[in-house]
Amino acid sequence: MQNLQHNVTNQHARNRGALAANTRLIAREESPIHPPNRLPVEDTQHVIHIAVDDHALDGDYTSLDQAEGLVLFAHGTGNSRRCPRNQRVTARLCGEGFSTLLVDLLTPDEKVVDAETQRLRFDVEMLGERIVRAVDWLNAQPENQALNLGCLGSSMGAAAALIAAEARPETVQAVVALEGRVDMAVSILDRIRTPVLSIVAEHDYEVLALNRRALAEIGAETRLEIILGRRYLFDESNTSEAIGDLVQAWFLRHLAVD
Repeated sequence: MQNLQHNVTNQHARNRGALAANTRLIAREESPIHPPNRLPVEDTQHVIHIAVDDHALDGDYTSLDQAEGLVLFAHGTGNSRRCPRNQRVTARLCGEGFSTLLVDLLTPDEKVVDAETQRLRFDVEMLGERIVRAVDWLNAQPENQALNLGCLGSSMGAAAALIAAEARPETVQAVVALEGRVDMAVSILDRIRTPVLSIVAEHDYEVLALNRRALAEIGAETRLEIILGRRYLFDESNTSEAIGDLVQAWFLRHLAVD
């Protein structure tokens, strides 16, 4: 795989702090993810319910012995947590030793409304608050007390993950955005102190431009990874090995306990 790396450093005014922004181009890789069979994921996963006001959010929670860290995956609300793509990403993380929570940010009734109106998926404040609730739920579980936590978000879930990182800076230690609309969290970007990795397809021009501008506003470590030759990061048949490697490396770097 041909890798082209470009390091870009941006300096902000004092009230924004210094920002080192790195951009790397990753050649297209078609190989599907093959998680190592290191841990019996199917034996450790169970469905949980997180109370939010008068509702309950459903999630698939996998708690592993001697985990490297803990990752909360908040997908774009156009997809269910049962989406094969989301399941593959989570399986990769579990296979690499991370406990995970893959959570639906909308209730079943809300998904019906959103399918007709596409309104709720853009309510990033509501989605962000729901990720905060999920973070608090994970943080309250006895088995997670020694683990560092990161958030993985796709589409609008990325903006919601950033909102949670700003609200729980002592808990959320890293964020990864997959073709994420990080710009939708514009009101809090300059207050984020959590390392952020954003992965975008080369030919997703609008999202790429929005990510460049938004990441420059964050007063913490950021990296933009561009997957060459693609309009979208994912399709229904495969998930790039390169994308899985990037996500894994970011979380290992920022979550793994020495």
